[in-house]
Amino acid sequence: MFEQFITGFGMAMRLDTFLLMGAGLFGGMLVGALPGFTTLMAMAILLPISFFLDPVVGIPFLLGVYKGGIFGGSIPAILISMPGTGAAVATSRDGYQLTKQGKSRKALDMALFSSVFGDTASDIFTIFMIFPIAFLVMQFGPPELFAVLLLSLVIIAATSGSSPVKSLIMMAVGLWLSFIGTDPMGGVERFTFGLFDLKSGIPLLPMLIGVFAIPEIAGVVIRNEKAQKLATLMGERLTRMEFFGSFRTICRSTVIGTGIGIVPGLGQVVAAMMGYAAAKNASDHPETFGEGDLEGVAAAEAANNAVNGPTMVPLLTLGIPGDNVTAILLGAFVAQGLRPGPQLFEEQGATVFAILIAMVFANLMFLVIGYLSIPFFSRLVMIKTSILIPVVIMFAFAGAYVFRSDTFDLLMLVGFGIFGLLAKAGKFDVMPMVMGFILGPPMEYAFGQTIAMGNGDSIGFLFNERLFALGLLAATPVIGFILWRRMQTVPSD
Repeated sequence: MFEQFITGFGMAMRLDTFLLMGAGLFGGMLVGALPGFTTLMAMAILLPISFFLDPVVGIPFLLGVYKGGIFGGSIPAILISMPGTGAAVATSRDGYQLTKQGKSRKALDMALFSSVFGDTASDIFTIFMIFPIAFLVMQFGPPELFAVLLLSLVIIAATSGSSPVKSLIMMAVGLWLSFIGTDPMGGVERFTFGLFDLKSGIPLLPMLIGVFAIPEIAGVVIRNEKAQKLATLMGERLTRMEFFGSFRTICRSTVIGTGIGIVPGLGQVVAAMMGYAAAKNASDHPETFGEGDLEGVAAAEAANNAVNGPTMVPLLTLGIPGDNVTAILLGAFVAQGLRPGPQLFEEQGATVFAILIAMVFANLMFLVIGYLSIPFFSRLVMIKTSILIPVVIMFAFAGAYVFRSDTFDLLMLVGFGIFGLLAKAGKFDVMPMVMGFILGPPMEYAFGQTIAMGNGDSIGFLFNERLFALGLLAATPVIGFILWRRMQTVPSD
């Protein structure tokens, strides 16, 4: 794999890769800085652009949007107490208080530097960890793969939303949707209802845009977001002493975010809250948290950005998205002919390492672009969303149509958009549904192969030859229950 790493390093050193990553970073920050708009919306709408680019250009472009959007959400959180992303909720606690004290520039600088440090450290960790994990995963057979995928679905159901029952219902819906089309083992049509367009299954892209982007757009319209408060950039820049005074907190939050990023289903919001809570508990002056403490901003931003890199570990090695955004990244990989999973490193190892290496260089660009453009982005919070909504809707429909040029995909977009709105109204998290839809086919195929390997006695086969898979299957309900109980103790906003 070391040879693939060296080859990948050379592949990443392309001018168009850096230019598109820079555009993605700027675009992500732009969307994140607009109150009511989210990184998830930006990723879903801009996903089709990556289809027309080389994989080592298109996917780093989306990663740039991802990284820039997570930081961009902290800008309205700090300036007008209106988090641009869910991960920025913890940032707003101290960030807006600092703005009221005339220290908004210090808060934004701390958010930027903490984000870059957490992101860079976790990306480097990802590159080092991907070697042994990929080697281990290559030893997996169908039973082990089925057990890991089932465990991942249980973890996602246990950690998504506040109701495990609702999460399980949504996951069941996703699994059922994944069965629509032609059976990969027997070639039999299932649940197509006589529709020719469903023979090849439900298209992934219209689903992603429908359930993620449409409800977000509708939410902005319904809320009629306004920047009632004056957003101004005030005060002096962050000093070196102030940054290093919070360095221990930044390192702690980076470790927390990195650990959470590896576990599918948790994501930036949980990381930010846990990083903030850990910093407050470890502080000598916990009473200042929530009153305008730079350490609170550092803790939240380092933790939520440290999630970005490690989410790629389960995505690339097992094909398991860690959160909603990496589910969209999975769509980009599949559209580029790069199917994440155990064989990806054998077949496309150099390309994968090129993408991971580009992630690290993106952080250097992230620092420069963010530092120079903070004054510009701080003014965007005043733009009326009524001007932006029509453009966003146009991009959503164009993106759903352009990949296959099929009008059926537009119907799918509308259908899943309505489904997403109903789910949001009923407080059902769509994350388990999307994960069930994505992981259903490989899990079904691995299950079928396991049955075939057992020759009618699958339990005996697992006992005699696949104890690791059997152990994972036995531990799955226990792990799911423990994780769900722990999630109930995560601080909420």
